[in-house]
Amino acid sequence: MDFRRSFCHLIILSLLCLQATADDTGYVRFLDSPVRQYFRPFSSDAVSETNSLLLPEVGAAVSVLLGFAPPATLSAASSSKLNEVLMPNPFDKPRAVFMLDVRGAEDSQVMDQSVYAVFGGALSRRVIMGSTKADIQLPDEDEVSVVSLNEPLSFDSDAELTDKELSDFASFLGGTYVVDALERMNGEFSIPLASCAHLNLHMSKKADREFIESLLSLIHNTRRAMDVHEDLSGSMRNPAELIMGSFDGIKVLQEEYGSEGVTQQGLEILSASISKIFDSLQSVHKGQIVGVILYSGTTSQESAAVLNVMFTSQPSARLLEETKGSSDPIMDAEVLLVRTILAWLTGIILLIATLMGIYFLMNMPLTKDTLLYSNVKLD
Repeated sequence: MDFRRSFCHLIILSLLCLQATADDTGYVRFLDSPVRQYFRPFSSDAVSETNSLLLPEVGAAVSVLLGFAPPATLSAASSSKLNEVLMPNPFDKPRAVFMLDVRGAEDSQVMDQSVYAVFGGALSRRVIMGSTKADIQLPDEDEVSVVSLNEPLSFDSDAELTDKELSDFASFLGGTYVVDALERMNGEFSIPLASCAHLNLHMSKKADREFIESLLSLIHNTRRAMDVHEDLSGSMRNPAELIMGSFDGIKVLQEEYGSEGVTQQGLEILSASISKIFDSLQSVHKGQIVGVILYSGTTSQESAAVLNVMFTSQPSARLLEETKGSSDPIMDAEVLLVRTILAWLTGIILLIATLMGIYFLMNMPLTKDTLLYSNVKLD
């Protein structure tokens, strides 16, 4: 009887562990250039469990797309996975990546046909998020230009945001914005969806307002990244460009409305906005940019990014030589003593040689040198 009870407990514990592992997943979509191919062709088994990626492997893929070598700690199995995603030519990389971490979206929402159809030919993979974050390892900061999509914007000043700008934003999404005649920035958005329905968002509601502001920040910071690219194009520098950030608007809708209805429609609006943003980036970069859209799910941390940029600048050869020594203080003192003695001995020898040279020069006879001034006849 005790054996049966223990066996049942073991089964329940295993199921709970499997459920926790399944919940701690997300998705990544790789958006390719329409004029050049940097990713493997799309296949029907693109999101199968056997082709899932680990979070560090996503970071390694971003490093390779920027034109740099993957981390030395990358295993052979992970390298094989990257070969299934990236094209094999190491000399043909876009060297520009648009990366966005969408927080709060569940797996079922991400794979919904209304959202998936926006990125019809995108290569997708399930991502095992794990309990730790990962790094995008890059070389020296001078070789990479990193533009953040999370720069805060102030929406309390008339100079920052007006009803006209909200109307322009609604037009960008193909919708309309009805201005409130009594209060500024208190109108209502009506945005059409692919399903012929309309998503209505009111600026007086906190969740709706935060979602709209997050979209506006994303678009504004993307335009700033385009300006940075234009400045870099006119300079002598040619660094790789990483445009990255996170989007919390879906998480806000999820907390207010749940996983269905408005939240799913908001994810569809976000996908359409990303598609338009990516088209604008393609035009500015002339096709040499790719997109990496990471859906980190509902288990991601509140404020910390799941992928961080880490610069691994290489120290000079002399610095490497200095760091090879022992960290023993006694050995360090002995080495310092030997170096000091050698320096003093060398200085004393040079001083003595200099004084002797001066002495002999001052006491040279004034007669002609028979060797220098003799007429040498060559027979």
